[in-house]
Amino acid sequence: MQIGKKIKNLRLKKGLTQEELGERTDLSKGYISQLERDLSSPSIETFFNIIEVLGCSPKQFFDEEERVQKVVYDKDSQTFFAEVEKGYQIRWLVPESNEKEMEPIYLMFKEKGEFKKFEPSLSETFGYVLSGRVTVYLGSRIYVAKAGESIYFHASEAHQLVNDVDGPTELLLVVTNSYL
Repeated sequence: MQIGKKIKNLRLKKGLTQEELGERTDLSKGYISQLERDLSSPSIETFFNIIEVLGCSPKQFFDEEERVQKVVYDKDSQTFFAEVEKGYQIRWLVPESNEKEMEPIYLMFKEKGEFKKFEPSLSETFGYVLSGRVTVYLGSRIYVAKAGESIYFHASEAHQLVNDVDGPTELLLVVTNSYL
């Protein structure tokens, strides 16, 4: 069992950053990162504190249900997070997709909303603009896609998605997970 991946998955489901989890557990962001990558092992006390903050009991954490391939995911299995300050909402369409090769999400920007800035990685990003318009900042270049158009890029440079129009923008995004 990879404890770090389970901790990361629970953290993402709660909509917490590594820094926020660290603040709530009196641990550093760096230590949380090491735990999630299975580079360090927590003490029992620290482990119980982390899963308590993440809303999980030890039994739930260690239960290994029979792994049957799931194909259809209903709306109730999706995880939702809203970032009011930056003006976006994200819905993870497949639970635990951060542990899979692809992570499909639905992203909705409010007027002038912007997604967080991402550092370079080995990931690839595909997006389909359902409505509105999205601006992609990729390194020093800027690209614009409107409703009905697609975006596709390697995340080898710093990047960000922004809604620069009056009114909302909706996207379907699929990002490959890079295991750095």
